[in-house]
Amino acid sequence: MTQRVELATVMDRLAVDGLVTDYAVAVDDGDWAAYRELFTPDGRADYRSAGGIEGDVGNVAEWLAESMGVFSMRQHLIVNRRVRFGILDQDTGDTAQVRADYVNPMRLAGDGNGAGAPDFVCGGRYSFALLRTYDGWRLREVVVEEKWRRLPE
Repeated sequence: MTQRVELATVMDRLAVDGLVTDYAVAVDDGDWAAYRELFTPDGRADYRSAGGIEGDVGNVAEWLAESMGVFSMRQHLIVNRRVRFGILDQDTGDTAQVRADYVNPMRLAGDGNGAGAPDFVCGGRYSFALLRTYDGWRLREVVVEEKWRRLPE
């Protein structure tokens, strides 16, 4: 590889990592406009393994806005990110696949300030399919594979 190709790969990895982080922040902050902007126009998300829905980004964002309202605090910790770049139309690097593990502690909204509200924690793996667009990297698909959860006692 030439230094130019290696630098481009590093820059793509940083951009892809930033997009995954922006995804977590948008969900945790409940910024559903920002969430929608992270996706391609035909983007889809699948939260069925966690008891959610699958569909286009607009419908999923509406569902998330409603369902995440029961939590006063959300924090995605997305780790062990494995990035693989692919080929689209013979141009290396137009697509990317990211598999990453997550732990997601949340605090259920309670009476008053939420003090003493029980915790809900889940973990699993994300599969992100990304596409390079004229506006940068965007999510084409997000699939959640919830592997475990701890419910309030």
